[in-house]
Amino acid sequence: MKKIYTLITILLLNMAAFAQAPQKMSYQAVVRDAANGLIANQMVGMQISILQGSDTGTPVYVETQTPTTNANGLASLEIGTGNIVSGTFASIDWSTGTYYIKTETDLAGGNTYTISGASQLLSVPYALYAGGSNGG
Repeated sequence: MKKIYTLITILLLNMAAFAQAPQKMSYQAVVRDAANGLIANQMVGMQISILQGSDTGTPVYVETQTPTTNANGLASLEIGTGNIVSGTFASIDWSTGTYYIKTETDLAGGNTYTISGASQLLSVPYALYAGGSNGG
């Protein structure tokens, strides 16, 4: 009987660990060159920044990645899993104001970023905030 209780305890602890919100966020972008042509099937360098307050705000998290685009020029990333430049993704307090995502791209796959854009993050990170709430 003691073995059954031990087994049940281990299973419950494992389930609690898997129930945590993942500390990453999916992001996709279509990559184009200066002539508006698709950059297809090519590795590109990207720097992703999470900015607080405005599209020119303070970076609270910065990472780099080198995704390969598909035939349609689509690059898919999981923000929070790249090479960290500064900050910690898990420590972003999503409850404190607005956040923006800034993407910088090097079409040659390096870190000489020539294309840049920023937009406000709306609902996705708030699931991360809800996952860290204390109820109520």
